[in-house]
Amino acid sequence: MSISVSNLTKDYGKHTALNGISFEASAGKVLGFLGPNGAGKSTTMKILTCFIPQTSGKASVCGFDVVEAPLDVRRVIGYLPEHNPLYLEMYVKEALGFICDIHKIANKQERIKEVIELTGLDNEQFKKIGALSKGYRQRVGLAQAILPDPQVLILDEPTSGLDPNQVVGIRSLIRKLGKTKTVILSTHIMQEVEAVCDHVIIINKGEIVANSDLNDLRSKYPDKSLEKIFITLTNSNQDGISGREAGLN
Repeated sequence: MSISVSNLTKDYGKHTALNGISFEASAGKVLGFLGPNGAGKSTTMKILTCFIPQTSGKASVCGFDVVEAPLDVRRVIGYLPEHNPLYLEMYVKEALGFICDIHKIANKQERIKEVIELTGLDNEQFKKIGALSKGYRQRVGLAQAILPDPQVLILDEPTSGLDPNQVVGIRSLIRKLGKTKTVILSTHIMQEVEAVCDHVIIINKGEIVANSDLNDLRSKYPDKSLEKIFITLTNSNQDGISGREAGLN
């Protein structure tokens, strides 16, 4: 498995953000990582990308432990965080060249050209990032994430700020990337999950309440939309059922 998480726990003082979660992810499928705000999604992604350490438990990426081999983990991961950090004074192509230099990419110009085409930045490549719309800044962030051709992609709200036409293009790109890479996609947009994901994990209050193939999850709730299923599993007052009671972990 490209990603393996076992009994992962993260405490912030007296608050437990993650309570012993376990899951795996492999190449060839796009994994939707879902949950309400404050459920523990971002904490999990920050641990997997070596931004913060866990309190206990294990996590590895492509066989590299996130605590013991953080540099190796970072070499195989492309990460687009929710709050996309960019050098606003750089030009788009210049910024991509800078990322290439960091990763010591040999075929620098060819790779930049390829990624610019993939992310639809052709007409924006000679503009300053600070002059771009939110949607195009998001594309630059995605371009930076895929530039070193990582084995694993972790994408947090990748279509935030994009118009409907742009969303279609980025979703298509994510599906294409998911055929050969391990992709974890975090989003609040259920239509995006249905359009892109093969498997879903739903986390609530630091615990996994569903870990299932998307079609299998739908079959267990044939009369509910994915949005209704999400609400059912993340709100114990909704229909009187919790994720554990639903038997989906």
